[in-house]
Amino acid sequence: MKGTRRVMGAFVAAAVLAGAGRAAEETLDPYAGESPAQRDARMKWWREARFGMFIHWGVYAVPAGTYQGRRIDGIGEWIMHRARIPVAEYRQFARQFNPVRYDPDAWVRLAKEAGMKYIVITSKHHDGFALFDSKVTEWDVVDATPYGKDLLKPLSEACARHGIRLGFYYSQAQDWNHPGGAAAGGHWDKAQDGDMDEYIRTIAVPQVREILTGYGPVAILWWDTPVDMNRQRADMLIPLLRLRPGIIHNNRLGGGYPGDTETPEQFIPPTGYPGGRDWETCMTMNDTWGYKSYDDNWKSTETLIRNLVDIASKGGNYLLNVGPTAEGLIPEPSVQRLREIGRWMRVHGEAIYATTASPFRRLPWGRCTKKAGPDATTLYLHVFDWPADGRLPVPGLKNRVLSVKMLADPGRELKHEVSDDGVVISVPTSPPDPICSVVVCRVEGPPDVAVMPLGPGADGSIVLPALDADLHGRTLRYESGRNRDNIGHWTDPEEYVEWPLRVERPGRYEVIVELASTGTGSFEVVAGAQRIRATAPNTGDYGKFTKVTIGTVDLPGGQVVRLQVRPVKEGWSPINLKSVRLSPAK
Repeated sequence: MKGTRRVMGAFVAAAVLAGAGRAAEETLDPYAGESPAQRDARMKWWREARFGMFIHWGVYAVPAGTYQGRRIDGIGEWIMHRARIPVAEYRQFARQFNPVRYDPDAWVRLAKEAGMKYIVITSKHHDGFALFDSKVTEWDVVDATPYGKDLLKPLSEACARHGIRLGFYYSQAQDWNHPGGAAAGGHWDKAQDGDMDEYIRTIAVPQVREILTGYGPVAILWWDTPVDMNRQRADMLIPLLRLRPGIIHNNRLGGGYPGDTETPEQFIPPTGYPGGRDWETCMTMNDTWGYKSYDDNWKSTETLIRNLVDIASKGGNYLLNVGPTAEGLIPEPSVQRLREIGRWMRVHGEAIYATTASPFRRLPWGRCTKKAGPDATTLYLHVFDWPADGRLPVPGLKNRVLSVKMLADPGRELKHEVSDDGVVISVPTSPPDPICSVVVCRVEGPPDVAVMPLGPGADGSIVLPALDADLHGRTLRYESGRNRDNIGHWTDPEEYVEWPLRVERPGRYEVIVELASTGTGSFEVVAGAQRIRATAPNTGDYGKFTKVTIGTVDLPGGQVVRLQVRPVKEGWSPINLKSVRLSPAK
């Protein structure tokens, strides 16, 4: 029976391509002509949700990180790739995939209890195994396992019952079981060889059509790892979004399609994304996405809650992963943490949902989210480090404060006073919540926040990080991401950076610059009338940083000084600048 299914899939794919050909003048991307207002309306629910559950589940939960008695390094769902397991041998694991304890209603209730608003599940990961009854292959849960039932339909029904939106992850390029599917680094089994264009036409296109049409409202399509994808291959898939008007998709399709969302993986970008790009950090609770029986390196509930706060304060969403077992159970440490997050969210969810990014560049004790009204703004001050003296400074806040209260105790008004540096709020001597307590500060008008000068730390040093620099120019910019936290694209020698800093007592300081370069360009550090010229060492790579002590400066006490880093125009060679550190000279 499945032999005819592949033919039917090819027919469906051909129909899609024929339709695209007839509409040659029409852009394939359904959102190419979308207005800003239309985009805002489409993204509204997602931006307000802020918190979702990622589920990585499949046949890889059977070996659970171990192959032939050997623990395989890396993430669990990549075990076939990392251990170079032959196709025929890997397929035998499906005979042990029998999730008889799968309770989709319990999964959805757990997500809802945690305060999550949507779920994204791996309908098909890189091993090519489908969690649904696909009509174009027998490598799915219905045909290849003793369980024999579609796993996505009951999950879709449970989401509908509990008001949780459902999205599907789909690996459109990498597929290590079907001939022609891509594999990062190349194939290791001749059974994988084939024509990738044919694979896209006969497997990927019809399967995406299946998941978009057979499971009720689908809110998100989460592409992944566009290995060997080009524009022509992506063009076969992008029109399928029209099957679900309003669907949100990410930036991992390939072929030059930007998608709706950036997807930082396992890290939180320090400043969000420029230009108002929507983004979502996806992250594991331990070290793996797919289940590994021996991965017990669990993040604490404190870390998970503070990650959620940090992400919301930068305007992003948090997609937090669970990796169920082959029996269909979410590991108990995940369940425990999600319930603890839920207890915090029941009190403080108002400070997460439908909030936007912080107006503050930095806060010494935590983070801020906000909600803007027609005449006032509500600032949610998330305090990680509770002040022992009961005085919470809000540096740089210039607005008139209308009211202040604890979110956990809304009936009690807190006192505040205006200072030269902003506002100081009088808070209880102990925090209502040991992980993160929220002070609600309502101010008049839109936020008006001054950038405050940086001051010395406990050891007397003043650290001027790239994140806090004022950038003067059109090409240089702050770069963030995994292993990146620097000012880069510094190709124009007319452009420069600077920081305001304040020293309480006058003194002499060593200037230590942390940078990377592939040339030997000269630059100057300027502090008032003092200039120190230096030559950047060639570190061999723009991602390889080194620290260089270039001299000393004398800084006055009780004054704001603006320290600049400027290129020397003659022979300028770009640098990536991570920080400047001023350490008291010995």
